[in-house]
This record gives sequence, C-alpha cells and structure tokens, in this order.
Amino acid sequence: MAQALEIARWDLECEFNNTDHRTELNGVEQLIVRRGQPFTINLHLRSGEYQPGGSALNLTVETGPQPSDQYGTRASFGLTDQIDTSRWSAAVTSPPGYMVSLSICSPPDAPIGRWRLTLGQGGLVEFVLLYNPWCTGDVVYMDSEEKLTEYVLAQDGIIFRGSWKYLIPTPWNFGQFEDGILEACLRILEMNPKCLRNPGKDASGRKNPIYVSRVLSAMVNCNDDKGVLLGRWTDDYDGGVSPLSWKGSVEILRNWDTNACQPVRFGQCWVFAAVACSVSRALGIPCRVVTNYNSAHDTNSNLVIERYVDENGQLVQKSRDMIWNYHCWVENWMTRPDLKPGFDGWQAMDPTPQEKSEGVYCCGPIPLKAIKEGELTYKYDAPFVFAEVNADVHTFMKHKDGTTKKIISSVQVGLKISTKSVGSDRREDITHLYKYPEGSDEEREAFTKANHQNKLLQQQENAGLLIAIKVSAEMRKGCDFDVFAVVTNNTPNGKKCRLVFGSRAVSYNGILGENCGFKDLLNVALAPGEEKRVPLRMNYSKYAENLTEDNLIRLAALLLDYGTREAYLAVRNVVLENPEIKVRILGEPKENRKLAAEITLQNPLPVPLQNCCFTVEGSNLTGGQIITEKLNSTVEPGQDAKVKIYFTPTHSGQRKLVVDFDSNKLCHVKGYRNVIIGK
Repeated sequence: MAQALEIARWDLECEFNNTDHRTELNGVEQLIVRRGQPFTINLHLRSGEYQPGGSALNLTVETGPQPSDQYGTRASFGLTDQIDTSRWSAAVTSPPGYMVSLSICSPPDAPIGRWRLTLGQGGLVEFVLLYNPWCTGDVVYMDSEEKLTEYVLAQDGIIFRGSWKYLIPTPWNFGQFEDGILEACLRILEMNPKCLRNPGKDASGRKNPIYVSRVLSAMVNCNDDKGVLLGRWTDDYDGGVSPLSWKGSVEILRNWDTNACQPVRFGQCWVFAAVACSVSRALGIPCRVVTNYNSAHDTNSNLVIERYVDENGQLVQKSRDMIWNYHCWVENWMTRPDLKPGFDGWQAMDPTPQEKSEGVYCCGPIPLKAIKEGELTYKYDAPFVFAEVNADVHTFMKHKDGTTKKIISSVQVGLKISTKSVGSDRREDITHLYKYPEGSDEEREAFTKANHQNKLLQQQENAGLLIAIKVSAEMRKGCDFDVFAVVTNNTPNGKKCRLVFGSRAVSYNGILGENCGFKDLLNVALAPGEEKRVPLRMNYSKYAENLTEDNLIRLAALLLDYGTREAYLAVRNVVLENPEIKVRILGEPKENRKLAAEITLQNPLPVPLQNCCFTVEGSNLTGGQIITEKLNSTVEPGQDAKVKIYFTPTHSGQRKLVVDFDSNKLCHVKGYRNVIIGK
C-alpha cells in the first residue's frame, strides 16, 4: 500500500511559475497561473522520501464559498504518471528523494478566480487562476503571439476621440499588472449582484468568458450595483473629477477598491471602455477599445434616429434618440459555442450605461459577425449595437406653429470604426468587420435580415440644390479662423434662397451648448450651375467661454428654397486642436535606474495661463503612482510651460509616459512619449 507523503514545508516557486504563465508583471509574491497549463510546487518532506508507486498524495482544489464537484468548483485527485491537461491532475517530475517537484495542471475550462489547494493532510495553498489565451483548449485562445502581446500584455494604448473628420489619438495607461489591480478586478467579480445572490453558481459561471464579459459590462458602471464608475454627461463635476482628467485605469480601480466599492466619479464612454479593457486583460481575455464615429443611440429599437431642428437649423430636443460624435466600447476575443459555427472571434461589449439588457445596464457580448450579417436575434443585444453603426437618420424641421416637415439632410452613422494597430500607435480601421460596403448586395442582404426597411427603401434624394460645409486647414484653439457654407445650384433654373449658418459648442455625445457665431442671409441668388462659398468667422473671443472640454463646435447650414419650400441641412462637427506636449527623455533609459524627462507646452492662447499643472503616469515607469508638478508662475501667450520630472523604470521593454496638462484656460491637454527601457 502506498505511503502518504508527510510534508514539512513547500515552495510555490512564484517567480518561475508566474514568469512561465506570463503573469510576473503582477509581482512574484503570490502564485498567479493560467488554466490549462501546468505549474510547479516543490514539497520538502518531513520524513522518508518519495518513491514512485510507493508514495501517495491526495490533493483537493476549491473555489468560491460553495465548492462543488458537479459545478466544476471543486476537484479531488491523486498522483498520476503524467499530467492530463484536460482535467485537474498532478504528477511528480523529480527523482526519488526528500524533495518532491510536483507538477499540477487545471483543465482549460476551469473557473477563474481565487483557488485553494489542499496538499494531503496539512498543507493549504492559495493561488489565482486566470484565462489562458495561449492555451489551444481555452475558449479565449488566440493564435498570434504579436496580437497576444498587444491585446493581453500591453499595459498602455491609444483610444481614438475627436470627430470622424479629425481623429484624436489619446494615450491611456491600462495598467492591468500594476500593484493591487488584479485584486481589484477579482473583487469586481465578487461584488457583482449575481455572485451576491448565488455565489456557488456565479463561481461556476466564471469558467465562461461570455458570462464574465457580461458581468464586467454591468459592473464597470454603477447603475445597478456596487460598480466602478458613475457616468456624468454634463459640465457639473462637483463631488468628483471631469472624465477628461483620467489618464489611465489604475487610479480609478484603486479608488474603487480602497473606498469600500463606492463608485468613482466620473466616467464617460472612453473611460468606461478603457477600464473594462484593463479588467478583461488582467483576467486573461484578449481585449481592445474601439471607437465608432457618428454613433447612433436608438432608444426605441426602430433603427431610425429622428432629429428635429428649428427654423435656424439648430437642434431641438424632442426625442431621446441621439447621434454621438463618437462612442467607445470594447471587443473581447472568444469562441461562441452557444451560437451556430462562424461567430467566434471578436465580440462587442459596452460598459457605458445606455439602455437596459435583461433588466440591467449592460450590453453584449455580441459577435461582430452577427452585426455585419444582420443577425439581430443572436445574444446579446444585437439590435442596439446594429443600430449604433447602421441606423437611418431622419431630420425634421419644427416650425413655430408646431408643425413639422421632413428636410433633406445627409447624415451617416457608423463611420471610421477605429482601434489601435497591433504593435504600433497607428489607427486600424475595422469598419469592415461591422458593415459591408455601402450599396453592396451583401449590405442589402444584411439589412433584409435585420428588417431595416428604411435603408432598403431609401432613395437618393437630390433636388438639384446641394449644401456642404468646408473648413480651414488648421483650426487651433486660441486662433480665429473661417468656416464655409458651400451652396451649389445644379438645376437649369435660377434659385433664390435663404441661408442660415450657425455654430454652437457641443459635447461629444451631442448635447448642444451656447452660440459661437451666426449668420442669416435672406437673399442668396444662385444662377444655374453656380457655386457660392459663404464664410463664417469663428473668433476666439466668442467661442472661448462657450467651448466644452471636448473642444467641439457644431456647424449647421440650413438652405431654404423660396420656390419649392424645400429645406436642405448640412451639419459638421469640428474639433479645435490643442497644442502639442513635448516630452524629452534625459539620459539612457535603464531598468531600475532613475531617469528624468523634460515636459514642455507652449501657450497658444492670446491670454495668460494660470494654475498650470502637469500630471504624469506610466505602467512600470512611475511606480504605479501619479507624478504631479505645478507651476507657480503665469505662462504668458507664446511662452512655454516647462517642468522636469524624475521616475525609475522597473521593467524593460517599451512603455508609454502619459502626460496631462491643466490650467485655468486650457484644460486636459494630453500627450505621451514611448520610452524604450533597456535591461
């Protein structure tokens, strides 16, 4: 009969195991491993020595408060000759002796989270188990090392903001391996309402990234639960900070975790998406942030956005339907065994609280392929995401007497869907993953499936009058510049028209602010074939105080044909360019060696800047902390705001030093510098 091993002590070999499982950036103080891949524990025996066939060891693993063999949250197993990667198993890999090297493996569908391992009669070991996108048996498996480096291991990235005509790459510090972040991510799972209601079932559900993604979609916002972020889409940020002040996820997740899971104030779409990306990557799910320009928010599921303008062409709020200048969500990578074949790969998941799904503010995951093919019955929330990229836009003029009339306006949604490229900061256009080319047979087939009748029946309306908005090559914040309404008469007859050309500040989600400039021309005469360019001067003195933090101005040109009574509307959002932040690294970047950076911003405004402040952070650069440097002096127009900061990189490789500049007149200007750290 085999003799039970008596264990005196054990060594978890955290540095070796964590490095082998690509989790060493979390630290080597605790054992963090990935499912479906063996890890090693060294056992030091109290007496006797290990003999193959003559020694026995019973092991038990458990997760969650109600472990169960039936639900895969508990397993008991003994020693075998070799590891079986399809189930919990253990094998000795060392020769006979007083020290036993034990290889243990979990199945590739084991629930992720905190696990307890009991070694024989006495030893209790705790470890964290994560998804394993390097393991072919895991449903999150991804077969490209370059993509895994980008979508799981990269701790910083680029999120695209601005407008579809002027895309702004914004740096973000995901920081999923920074100190305490994995603990916060596991706590998100533990605080979710499904876990609080039925912890045993929830622990079992964590084997499935579809389930976990849906939990994260709900828990990154706090609308139904003790979630991470509170959203706010007004200019009132009392009790918190502007969403634009965040440079990364680390401070947000730490604040939530250390303040009894009270929501962090405040977030908007790119912040919700970025935090969801950090958590997904921390748990081992390949993830990326995507941006959809001219994103439709269809509240009544009819695939139509109805917009109303007054007689000056300015939007009046009559419907909850909106078109956001851009909207960010995330895509998680996984197979979908719950759907028919062909729908594996990227799945859209949106943590920004917009509409309820199954009674909770969450959205997805839904395969991109389902959106592209118009398969709106597939789980989860296909109609809402389909509308974001495909909805039709109908514009009506509301007259003073209350009557409304449809006007001719060409507004498209779902433009330039963007994400950061693999291995570089360039933009990758992924619109083709969501939509077929406009006008193609495949697009018509997808719309037919989705019952998108408005798009199918839409005829190109062209009454011969055209109106468009053109802008200057450079529109910098602080400068005066011209924008133009371009009117063309393609009819054989002369036309007499009224042109109303206005501008208003606007937030990125379409909420209008104050007037920035206006022109009303009652008698615009157009000969057959004639084109006229009508300028509108945008003066800093007029727009400065009205701009929101998004630096957006909405231009609207309304053309009224006196002869036919038809109205034509052109709308364009313009982004005012912030000044560049220049970052100069002083010295040779080396691991664990103090380094300096000189950071400079030139004041582009015609007024002085006061209360100037630079804040800086970077994964594995600033020790998980935010460095703050304030300027005591006023920065006059044309002068430089300049500071020097010091930091000590902790790991080699390329890292982003992310910078934010803030002042009384110039708020939340972003910049970054890629720093390559040597050994």
